[in-house]
Amino acid sequence: MGALSDAKKAYRLLTRAVTSRTAVQRVRRRLSTAEPYPDEHFEIAVYFADGAVNMYQMRQWYRPLLELSQWWPVVVLARQATGAEKLLEEDSPPVAFVPTVRDLERFVAKHDIRIVLYVNQNTRNFQMFRYGRRWHVFINHGESDKMYMTTNQYKAYDYALVAGQAARDRLSRTLWDYDIDRRTIEIGRPQADHYSGSLPYAPDDRTVVLYAPTWEGDRPSAHYGSIATHGEKLVNALLATGEHRVIYRPHPRSGVVDDEYGAAHRRIIASINAANAADSAAQHFYDDGPELGWQLSAADVAVVDISAMVYDRLAAGKPLMITRPGDDRASIDMSGYLADCEWLTVAAASDIVAEVERVRADEAAVARLRMWVQHYFGDTTPGAATAKFHAAIEKLMQEWEHWQAHEMGSLRPDEDDDDEEGDEEEV
Repeated sequence: MGALSDAKKAYRLLTRAVTSRTAVQRVRRRLSTAEPYPDEHFEIAVYFADGAVNMYQMRQWYRPLLELSQWWPVVVLARQATGAEKLLEEDSPPVAFVPTVRDLERFVAKHDIRIVLYVNQNTRNFQMFRYGRRWHVFINHGESDKMYMTTNQYKAYDYALVAGQAARDRLSRTLWDYDIDRRTIEIGRPQADHYSGSLPYAPDDRTVVLYAPTWEGDRPSAHYGSIATHGEKLVNALLATGEHRVIYRPHPRSGVVDDEYGAAHRRIIASINAANAADSAAQHFYDDGPELGWQLSAADVAVVDISAMVYDRLAAGKPLMITRPGDDRASIDMSGYLADCEWLTVAAASDIVAEVERVRADEAAVARLRMWVQHYFGDTTPGAATAKFHAAIEKLMQEWEHWQAHEMGSLRPDEDDDDEEGDEEEV
């Protein structure tokens, strides 16, 4: 049995190595036919050491980075072939494929990289940290109250661009000896100024409700999914009114653990299809596409589970409800927004029509929402977050120039300490 297991493991490793090598060759061929980048061109680099599986962490930054590149040229340093392939296929900033440390060294030596941005906490970020004389800045890929948002790894970066006061408060509570005021800069959520996708329906006077549940979870403490407890009831109630339009965007893993959860998911899709067949003007929509943005902007009210979708919607500054888990064992962090949010219980799911109207019209609920939006994201006026993002980069550029001028004034012309040899380790 042990020998068979070892053989299977060896086969998987061999297959992975062959696949990776093939992907590397494809990326190199594609880049070899492209116009080479001029030397000394890029000033900002986004370091991405992940493959295709984590592309969602990069995609949400495409448009903010492309706009930023109008002032400072931006390049993505892709370390894995599958990630580089996706970046080249999609609407990303320019890509440099640097799978080995020596590839990375060659590219960095040719360009005036002053700021390096990081969207995640990949352990391979450490390979880029060796470069001094530039700022290493964590920009993250979302806002939430998860443990990930308070990791001690923040201390590895020179600066962190955070969404708002909530992020600063979390870091203050958790990290020892971390200078919040000096090392964090609030920028809101620039992605909210660049929502992607277009409406798949013709707008009318119907009230649009986004229902975006998460998957069922693989342990009791993570039983946040609502499809089986709330979902069918609330969707069917909204479909029946003739006055609402449902956008149903479930987590792609819905039903992978619990067959009944998956069956409830399929019944919701069938109900949406039946409602559209009965009334072509209804234009209810089952959304399983890769783009996230238009849904958050278009929905009059959103109903979401405890997940990152809470904060994606909160950044839009529009009414939302959060499903209260039917399993009492589900872990809920009540130190932030969830302590004051608009909960939708299992019992209230059948009365969703009244609940939707309540959160839209209740002045107290609207005031609470505005307060928490301000706490998490600051000013959400269109364009405000983008302006903050650009101002943060401008500040760091000025800081870079200050230190560069200081160094040029203090070093002798023949001094150079950047002669460390790199290795050929592949990522």
